[in-house]
Amino acid sequence: MSLNKAPKNNVFYRNQNWHYPKIERGEGVYLYGVDGKKYLDGCSGSSVANIGHGNKEIAQYAKDHIERIAFTHLSRFTVDSIEECAAKVVEWAPGDLNHVYFVSGGSEATETALKMARQYYVERDGEGSSKWKVISKWNSFHGNTMGALSMTGITGRRKPYDPMLIPFPKAPQFYHYRNPWGCETLEETSIKAAQELELEILRQGAQNIAAFITEPVVGSAVPGLHPTATYFKMVREICDKYDVLLIVDEVMAGFGRTGKKFAIEHFGVVPDIVTTAKGMSAGYTPMGACIANDKIFNAIMVEGSGQFVHGHTYASNPLSCGISNKVIEIIEREGYVENAAVQGEYLMEKIQGLAKYPIVGDIRGMGLMIGMEFVEDKATKEPFDVKLNVKGKIMNNCLAEGLVTYPGGGSVDGERGDHILITPPISISRAEVDELFAALEAGIKKTCQDLGL
Repeated sequence: MSLNKAPKNNVFYRNQNWHYPKIERGEGVYLYGVDGKKYLDGCSGSSVANIGHGNKEIAQYAKDHIERIAFTHLSRFTVDSIEECAAKVVEWAPGDLNHVYFVSGGSEATETALKMARQYYVERDGEGSSKWKVISKWNSFHGNTMGALSMTGITGRRKPYDPMLIPFPKAPQFYHYRNPWGCETLEETSIKAAQELELEILRQGAQNIAAFITEPVVGSAVPGLHPTATYFKMVREICDKYDVLLIVDEVMAGFGRTGKKFAIEHFGVVPDIVTTAKGMSAGYTPMGACIANDKIFNAIMVEGSGQFVHGHTYASNPLSCGISNKVIEIIEREGYVENAAVQGEYLMEKIQGLAKYPIVGDIRGMGLMIGMEFVEDKATKEPFDVKLNVKGKIMNNCLAEGLVTYPGGGSVDGERGDHILITPPISISRAEVDELFAALEAGIKKTCQDLGL
């Protein structure tokens, strides 16, 4: 190991080439470094800190709950906070989704949905059921555990582990800015993308397909991407036609982020399973959930074996359930879902003005879930050379302005493509939105200068 690569401490960080500023505390939408630097958390960590940092009500609740009971195992006990949180989540969930399996994060949630879908068909049709494949999409991210990564369509995240992954089929994303069909409108792209799902089901054989998984508003893979309502109407009909379960991944978009309780509400359909995490506990505890309907629950738990062959140590952790329930209570009481809609519309209107900069190729999103894609040539949509690290330049220039963004890449071909995700706490005020925008524009302007543009 070269000396410059030697670890400075014992933490196995995700990126040894990055200098990690040390944060001392958080308050509201801000983070404060030990060096006194103040940052506006423009991405809520990774779309997690929905109600902001340093909430004293949550801290007091957690203290009281820890003193009463911190842990029980779901195989033997239940606790009031588990049942109360499940009841609250069902209140929020769309349509007839009314059975909640709690886990510790997004990857566990999508992994749970994958296994739940397979067991549904095994219980319904017998162990010889051929329905096991899950269709997902290119330009998607569903998690880092092996099943979730198998459903992920961002090739850069998959490459080191490809020999270990399940070869699940992929369909094209509703990626209008780079759609492969030459569509001129988002509606046309949405229709084509839905038709591609049906073609993939037919290619694979409907008898082999257990489920289709999609985000309603895309998070880290192609930030802010979404279709028209026609897409989900068609997808719901296609899934019903071919006896395929519809799984909607709301790990990032759920619990108020897009200005609705769940983002799928924008599109007027009800899936069979919703996966969620992040904002449901707002970062105050690791938390996720898989929410299913009666059809799935009854097939496994009532008419079938009565046992879901799956589990994690911290599944339905009573402390995490209690904290999540309190977070949801605060979101309701403070009107943060409505705030996300109002402030999101205001922020989107301001960000549209950044299209004047030569590197800004596309701007899209819903509520406080906004993505920006950066290109070298607006006319051809040619992406920047990866070696230029444009996403890193934008992130660093925004950090210098006191703004944290969520950078990403690979949306064009798995390697090229620079973008950022803007997802501040849904508690953000209008004045703080103005502050966020000013820092974002300054960061983009400085990046243009760095590139000689």
